[in-house]
Amino acid sequence: MAAISLTGLTKVYPGDVTALDALDLVVPDGEFFALLGPSGCGKTTLLRTIAGLEAATGGTVAIGGRDVTALPPGKRDVAMVFQDYALFPHMTVRDNIGYPLRIRKVPGPERAAKAAEVAGELELLDYLARRPGQLSGGQQQRVALARAMAVRPSVFLFDEPLSNLDARLRLEARTFLKRLQRELGVTTVFVTHDQAEALALADRIAVLEHGRIRQLGTPTEVFRRPANTFVASFIGSTPMNLLPGTVRGAWVSVAGVLLPGPMGEGARPLPDGAEVVYGIRPEYLRYTTHHAPGSLPGRVTVIENLGSTQLLTLDSEEAGAAAGTGASLQVTVPEDLPVTLGERGYAIPRPERVLVYRDGELL
Repeated sequence: MAAISLTGLTKVYPGDVTALDALDLVVPDGEFFALLGPSGCGKTTLLRTIAGLEAATGGTVAIGGRDVTALPPGKRDVAMVFQDYALFPHMTVRDNIGYPLRIRKVPGPERAAKAAEVAGELELLDYLARRPGQLSGGQQQRVALARAMAVRPSVFLFDEPLSNLDARLRLEARTFLKRLQRELGVTTVFVTHDQAEALALADRIAVLEHGRIRQLGTPTEVFRRPANTFVASFIGSTPMNLLPGTVRGAWVSVAGVLLPGPMGEGARPLPDGAEVVYGIRPEYLRYTTHHAPGSLPGRVTVIENLGSTQLLTLDSEEAGAAAGTGASLQVTVPEDLPVTLGERGYAIPRPERVLVYRDGELL
């Protein structure tokens, strides 16, 4: 097992395109670490640079305290699972699993024994004689994992390995992958653009934008207290409501209505009169059809059925008309709450869940 340490890691492509911008990061031994961000943020480039598939333009990569920056992939003691699994279609499952051992010149009988051992751990013994084209997507994913496990690497690198699975298989594979990593205790870096996947799997998450880390923390930290409006708008199955406002003492004026400022642990005094962004997740708003102080009124313009909940969109422009302002926000309500389009309602924030941003950064 081994920790990963990146110092000033930079990757610049031809045309002066900076994919990684002097990035510093430490992934402790045995941690399940997720790289999360939109397409083009640099997460896959970072993974491939750790693996040695991309050469760093600057900075260093250390694995287990050993500088591997100049070493080829085969000398880094890492195993990578790709988005498309990269299985050899003409080889059997047994040969696919044993291929890394073959490259290392492990004798045939030992290779076969090791392939069978790993296949047993991943419930693949009945498929050893089949070829990838005869397997389901979930089975192919397990074969790719078995191939990575066969060499018992110091580090696992996963490049969106679940993205080709359907929704049900994804959930099953996610649970399986987390359990497997816990049992093996191998340092793991997992790339995904799916924030729900990162929140469910990772011990810690790095949210990337334009080759830089915008926030680093546990899933709870990143979800509850996004460090900036970029992370706030990216993390969460429903995006955080981010509404322009003006500080008025302990309150924030939004669309001409005074809403409570942040309260509770971590809350700081707000600069009176400052132009800010008022942040509150849909899950942390209470919806009612009765007027309440410190609530934002509006009319329900959209109702989305999410299964166990409903997501309402409230257009509060009418409330801010006198002030020449308006706002639209979303509220999560129970699935059985009777709501009709066009009805007038009120969104009441939970003050302990309110966040306020200034110049894009959390106050």
